[in-house]
Amino acid sequence: MSPLVLTAAGLCGLVLGVVPLSLAAVLRARALAEGARRQAREAREVQSSEIEALGRRLEALAARLDDVRTAAPFAVMPPERGGLNLSRRSQALRLHRRGEPAGRIAAELRIPVQEVQLLIKVHEIVMNAVP
Repeated sequence: MSPLVLTAAGLCGLVLGVVPLSLAAVLRARALAEGARRQAREAREVQSSEIEALGRRLEALAARLDDVRTAAPFAVMPPERGGLNLSRRSQALRLHRRGEPAGRIAAELRIPVQEVQLLIKVHEIVMNAVP
């Protein structure tokens, strides 16, 4: 056989050996691409459902905000009095030392009589405890 025929036969054998490998590589690449497309589609579906759920929650929150805005405003309550402040306490005790009755002290300082009576009792207890 001539060297030309041997070379041609060798090339044909090489081509016949490479073609199935190339075909297998193309089929594998196509399968991988299809798998990637499927995963991307599934991820988009999951994201789409999550976006819809977030949209529903946002609408619900907007509705609640509208309800709060349209609800009657809270009645403004006057701040609670913290009892007697130091100046009123000292005024009440000064008036008590002068002999004023609890009712008159309460009227003058505009505080409840019970607070004045309690203040006087506590003051007397403290003064009796001091040696």
